[in-house]
Amino acid sequence: MPKNSKAVKRELDDDVTESVKDLLSNEDACDDSFKKSSLIVNNHEGERKECDVEEGGSDGEEEERPAWNSKLQYILAQVGFSVGLGNVWRFPYLCQKNGGGAYLVPYLILLILIGIPLFFLELAVGQRIRRGSIGVWNYISPRLGGIGFASCVVCFFVALYYNVIISWSLFYFSQSFQQPLPWHECPLIKNKTSTYVVPECEKSSATTYYWYREALDISDNISVGGGLNWKMTVCLLVAWSIVCLAMIKGIQSSGKVMYFSSLFPYVVLICFLVRALLLKGSVDGIRHMFTPKLEIMLEAKVWREAATQVFFALGLGFGGVIAFSSYNKRDNNCHFDAVLVSFINFFTSVLATLVVFAVLGFKANIMNSKCVALNTNKIVSLLGNGIEPGLIPHHINLTHVSQVSAEDYQQMIDIIRKVKEGEFNTLELESCSIEEELNKAVQGTGLAFIAFTEAMTHFPASPFWSVMFFLMLVNLGLGSMFGTIEGILTPLVDTFKVRKEFLTVGCCTLAFSIGLLFVQRSGNYYVAMFDDYSATLPLLIVVVLENVAIAWVYGIDKFFEDLKDMLGFTPYRFYYYMWKYITPILLLVLLCASFIQLSMTPPSYSAWIQEEAKEQTLNFPPWGIVVCISLVVMAIMPVPVVFGLRYFNIIDDSPSGLSTVSYKKGRIIKETARPGEDDDTSLIQGKSPSEQPSPMPGNSIYRKQSGSGGPDVDTAPNGRYGIGYLMADMPDMPESDL
Repeated sequence: MPKNSKAVKRELDDDVTESVKDLLSNEDACDDSFKKSSLIVNNHEGERKECDVEEGGSDGEEEERPAWNSKLQYILAQVGFSVGLGNVWRFPYLCQKNGGGAYLVPYLILLILIGIPLFFLELAVGQRIRRGSIGVWNYISPRLGGIGFASCVVCFFVALYYNVIISWSLFYFSQSFQQPLPWHECPLIKNKTSTYVVPECEKSSATTYYWYREALDISDNISVGGGLNWKMTVCLLVAWSIVCLAMIKGIQSSGKVMYFSSLFPYVVLICFLVRALLLKGSVDGIRHMFTPKLEIMLEAKVWREAATQVFFALGLGFGGVIAFSSYNKRDNNCHFDAVLVSFINFFTSVLATLVVFAVLGFKANIMNSKCVALNTNKIVSLLGNGIEPGLIPHHINLTHVSQVSAEDYQQMIDIIRKVKEGEFNTLELESCSIEEELNKAVQGTGLAFIAFTEAMTHFPASPFWSVMFFLMLVNLGLGSMFGTIEGILTPLVDTFKVRKEFLTVGCCTLAFSIGLLFVQRSGNYYVAMFDDYSATLPLLIVVVLENVAIAWVYGIDKFFEDLKDMLGFTPYRFYYYMWKYITPILLLVLLCASFIQLSMTPPSYSAWIQEEAKEQTLNFPPWGIVVCISLVVMAIMPVPVVFGLRYFNIIDDSPSGLSTVSYKKGRIIKETARPGEDDDTSLIQGKSPSEQPSPMPGNSIYRKQSGSGGPDVDTAPNGRYGIGYLMADMPDMPESDL
C-alpha cells in the first residue's frame, strides 16, 4: 500500500479529479452483468460515445479487459478448475484409508475453517483489484509482491506434469475403441514349438502389464532414461495443443469450452453410478466405504491429510482462482460463489467416491469368486491326501466347483483350520474375503489405469464405458489445466503488457519442450517427484503469506470495509476471526506438519521392476534429492528476492512505484485522502466529501489532449489487458518495476 496516500499527486497538465472509489463505482454503470467495464466519454466531435474507450485518446486503438459472458460460465470455470483428477482418485482413497464415512467429518470441519474462508479471500481480492496474482499482491503490499511470482512458478511446475497425466488418459482413450479391450488379457508369445504367456504379465496381471509395459514402457529406475516413448510424446503434443487452442483467446475461448469440460464429467459419473449399482457386489463396496471407523478420527495424521486435501481440492494458492475472479463485475457476490463452488467440490468428491467403490465392490466380488473357485479345486485335489472327506459339510457339493458359494467356502476353511490347526499353512489355502479385497487401497494412477480398467473389462459393452471413463478424465484434467494456465498468463499479461496470444503459444511450446522429460521411459518417476515436491510446501507457504498479507499487513478492518463497499453488505463476523486468527494458525500447523513429514521421510519413489513384475520402493539418487530440494527452493525463491529488492530500494517502493494502482503503462491514479484519515487508507478509499461519485462519470473524467490546441478529448482507458480504471497520461513512467 502507498505509505502516504495523502501525497500521491502529480503536477501535470492533465487534471484528474476522480478518486479510485469514484471510478470503481462507475466502471460498470453502462453495461450488463459480467460485461466489460465502461465509461461514457466525449469524442473529438463532442458526441457522446458509450462503452467505447481508447488508449491515450489519439490512436483510436480500442482496448478492453475480457469479461465473462455470464455468471454460469464463470461458475463452471471455477468448478472446472477446482474439481480435478484428485476428486476421482485421491479423495476415495483417503476416505477408505482414514475411517470410511467418519473421514467426512474432519474434512467438512476443515472445509469450513480453511477451505471456504481462503477461497472467499482469493475471490474477493481478485474481483476487487481486477488483476492477476502478481498485480494483486504487489498492490496489497509491494514487499510481498513475490507471492504472485511464486504462484506462477508453482503453476508452471504443476502444468508440466499435470498435462502428462492428461496425455496418459488420451492414450487410453484412443485404445478403447476395440473389442475386446487391449488390456483384457495377457499377450501370448509364439515360437516354433510352443505358445506361452508373457512372463511379466503372468506374474502380475493384464491391466498392470499393459500400464507399465505397453503404455509407459517403464524403466527399472529413475537413473535409466531409456529414450522417448513416441506414443506418449504424440499424446503429450495433442494435450498441449488442446490447451493452447482453448486458452489462446483467454476466457473468450476457454469459457466456451468450460460448458463441456465442466459438465461432461458429471454426466459420466452419474451414468457410471447407475450402471455400477446394477452390478453384483456394488453394494458391498459402498457399505465398506461408509462403514465408519470412529477411532481413526483421533489420529493427527487423518486431520493433516484432510486439511491437505481441502487445500488442494479448491486450488488455493495457484493464482487461477484470483485470475478467473479478476474478470468479474465489481459488485458480483463472490461470497455466494465461494460457498457454492466449495460445496459443489465436496459433493463431487462424494459422488466420485460412490462410483469408485461401487465399481471396486463389483471387481472385488469377481476376484473373490475366482479365489473361491481356485481354492476349492485345491481342496478337491487334497481330499484323502491331507484333508479327510468327512470335514466337508454334507450340503456342499464339490462335484460342481463353480456352484460353491463364498459362504460355503468360508465354512469349509473354518472347519479345516480348526481341525488342521498345525498343518493348515502347509495346505496353502487362501482365505477369500471381499473385505480383504476392498482393503487393498489404491490411489492415483493405480486406481485409474489399473484397478478401474480391470473392473471395466468385466462390464457388458466394456469399450463404451472405457471411452466414457477416459474422456471424463481428459475433461477433468483440462478443466484444472485451464485454471492453472490462466494463473500463469493473466498475471504476466497484466504486469508486462504482452499480447496474450503470443504468451500463450510461447508458454505451451516451452512447457511441451520441458515436458519431454516426463515421456521418456523413466518419465513416470519424474511425475511422482514433481507431484510430491513441487507444489505441497510452496503452495502452503504462498497461502500463509496471502492470509497474513490481508489480515495483518493490509488490515482486516480495512478489508472488511472494502468488501462491504464491493458486495453491498458486511460479510459474517465469522470470516473476521477466521482470517485474522484461526485460519493462519491452522495453516502454520499444517505447514509445520507437512515439513516434518517430508523431513522424516527420505525422498523415495515406487519403481516397477520388470524381472520381478512388481513395484519396489527405491530412494532417489543424490542428484534426485538435489532436484527435489531445488523444486521447493525455486518455487519459493521469488518471495524473499522481491522482498529484498523492495526492502533495499533496488526496486522503487515509493507511492509512485508499482505499489500504487499504476497498472496501465504511463498512467497513474490521483488519490486524495479524507480529512482526518491517517496514511493507512484502504484499497478503494481516499476521497474527500467534495468528491462524491456521480451516477455517471462526467467531464471531470477526461483531460485536455497534450500537445494540441484542439477541443477537450476523452481518454478514459479500459485497456485490453488492463482493469478499466481511469488514469492520467504519464509517458515517462516505467511499464513495470519488476
